[in-house]
Amino acid sequence: MANTEKAEAPRAFDGNVEEIADLKTQFDVIRFMKRMAEHYGCRTFMVLNLPHATSRELSNNTVITNWPAELMSLFDREGMMQTSPVLRRLRTSTIPFTFDLDTVPPERQGPTIRGIFGRFGVVRGAYFPVHDMSGSRGAVSFAGDGLTFTHQQMMELMYISIHVFERLAEIRNLDVRPTDTLTDREIDCLNWTAAGKTSAEIAEILGLSEHTVNHYLNRAAKKLDTVNRTQAVAKALRIGLIK
Repeated sequence: MANTEKAEAPRAFDGNVEEIADLKTQFDVIRFMKRMAEHYGCRTFMVLNLPHATSRELSNNTVITNWPAELMSLFDREGMMQTSPVLRRLRTSTIPFTFDLDTVPPERQGPTIRGIFGRFGVVRGAYFPVHDMSGSRGAVSFAGDGLTFTHQQMMELMYISIHVFERLAEIRNLDVRPTDTLTDREIDCLNWTAAGKTSAEIAEILGLSEHTVNHYLNRAAKKLDTVNRTQAVAKALRIGLIK
């Protein structure tokens, strides 16, 4: 991440913020974020919904990102959601913060964290807590292996993050048709599935038959235009139907 500041930076920053309101699709936002990451000297960006305490996979809570697929897979496979100091901090604070693996003693970061993130050049960066108009919390991150952000860059990225998260929520709401509305039982089944429960376990919890639980999950997947319960849970999390 570069800390050089160009004379034209304020004008460029104003233009970037104004551009966000005109982004029409999630893909437009992805292209915009790729450009912002490059502008601020970063390798990666991520926009995520703040995961529920029972959530096990970062991938299910990610709205958009350019993380390499292998990095995301390794993160989830190693169960790093449960021990992540970043997620703990995001749950207890709304203040932006930076991180730098080079300044964390090896005994505190562990070989897994350094090995995985260092391999992909994600050594330092920043997280920006955000929320949308419904109050749903999330965060935006920018990271790489360059220099630390300046105070001015942190302020700019915070402002960009707020607007990007809000715009994604607006785009998401346009994609949810009234016919997609889920029943309370369908939402219950999706919530328990997100918590790692099987159909048999959900049936016992809700006092239903396993067949009925599967019926609710299949119907929810169809309403959400997804092909299975895993995709249905991921989309429901992404659009804020479940937490």
